[in-house]
Amino acid sequence: MDSAKKILLVEDDRDIAELLQLNLRDEGFLIVHEDDGAKALLQLENTDWDAVILDLMLPNVDGLEICRRIRQMTRYLPVIIISARSSETERILGLEMGADDYLAKPFSVLELVARVKALFRRQQAMGRDIRLDMGNIACHSLTIDPLAREVRLRGELVDLTPREFDLLYWFARHPGEVFSRLDLLAGVWGYQQEGYEHTVNTHINRLRLKIEQDAAAPEIILTVWGKGYKFALSQGEGR
Repeated sequence: MDSAKKILLVEDDRDIAELLQLNLRDEGFLIVHEDDGAKALLQLENTDWDAVILDLMLPNVDGLEICRRIRQMTRYLPVIIISARSSETERILGLEMGADDYLAKPFSVLELVARVKALFRRQQAMGRDIRLDMGNIACHSLTIDPLAREVRLRGELVDLTPREFDLLYWFARHPGEVFSRLDLLAGVWGYQQEGYEHTVNTHINRLRLKIEQDAAAPEIILTVWGKGYKFALSQGEGR
């Protein structure tokens, strides 16, 4: 890293916060800790951050509301949710609110550190890709703008979460290539770990609901049985 990444840690459990600060600082990150949701919002309004690690159950303002406010900002800010709410419904809700990743407590601190590092690696790689290819991608009646991180379907803006956008952008840049769920975890999420493949399935299903004419019979993101998924080649369309 050229300069230390600055992370806002929002966690009201002092023991967890101290452990995370110790391990993240050992990796060279600058960490500022807040244990109150309202104070965290003030930090977000007054300081530029490189990422946010966010608990959901907080005093005054909960983590989902903070995540929603972050996604209203003009600048894209990566968010990793850490929460005792471990059900699939809660995980999906957090991702739908715009989180880039979600770790349920109790979790391995080393895994969280690995995901933070993977998030920055992926962000850096995508930044290089965008600089190399500044143009939009147009295919399947979709227009993908990587700089604005916007997607339009037949001219209408599509409301995608950050991870849904990254997933679609990845597919659109590799039309016709087949990717396993572990491939997509490595390429889009930035880490490859068995047991999280259901996360890929969930995101693809929700992405299909937003861009396919019929999500039950997809024509854009196709399932290749026994192998994974691929982005269909588009007739008469291209970058």
